[in-house]
Amino acid sequence: MDKINRILVADDEADIRNLIKVSLEENGYTVLTAQNGKEALGILLSEDIHLAILDVMMPLMDGFNLLRKIREHSTIPVILLTARTDDMDKVLGLGLGADDYVSKPFSVAELIARVGAQLRRSNDYLSQREVSLPCVTYGNLSIDKEKCCVYKDGKPIELGAKEFKLLLHFMENPERVFTKRQLYHAVWDEDYYYDDNTIMVHISRIRSRIEDDPQDPKYLKTIRGIGYKLHYIGENYE
Repeated sequence: MDKINRILVADDEADIRNLIKVSLEENGYTVLTAQNGKEALGILLSEDIHLAILDVMMPLMDGFNLLRKIREHSTIPVILLTARTDDMDKVLGLGLGADDYVSKPFSVAELIARVGAQLRRSNDYLSQREVSLPCVTYGNLSIDKEKCCVYKDGKPIELGAKEFKLLLHFMENPERVFTKRQLYHAVWDEDYYYDDNTIMVHISRIRSRIEDDPQDPKYLKTIRGIGYKLHYIGENYE
């Protein structure tokens, strides 16, 4: 059975909100709606949403700030709507991580087409990740995902299950900075029980295995006040 995509439409104008909702439902999508940014954020945190359409000028939390919140924990496609014609708004929105930008008044048919295109790109990307090669290499480290084995300079390294998942997450997203909460959600998937110290302990264990000197890490770098990233300091990786 094909997956039914769930779309969030957030706009403080009821007529626009309802028009988009009805049009999307006619095209086979499940649609949830919100009339302001805070309501939309609550839906995003509690529901499985595959794409969000956000009005820029909303009360309580505007579309830009909501987009910032979304990008803290999610990579779902986001389409921004605005009645403003300033190109700087478009630049800002795309810079914050929006995938597309539609100006009001807009063609409903065009919006539906843009939704379909973004969902296809997102689904293709997820499918490619699922069938990706079983081995991931970064610097002198390599991971065999099928065998759940980690190697440094070709020699096996012993890691616990959570340490393995954390390191794999870093190696599949090199150079990207993650907050402790993002790492916890990615590996434990239990936001409610989030524990800052748990991440620190597991990072320390990983460093004790992969670093020549855990006090001067060449792989797992601490980004003060934010979190961690995988950044190999060595030949060919400066």
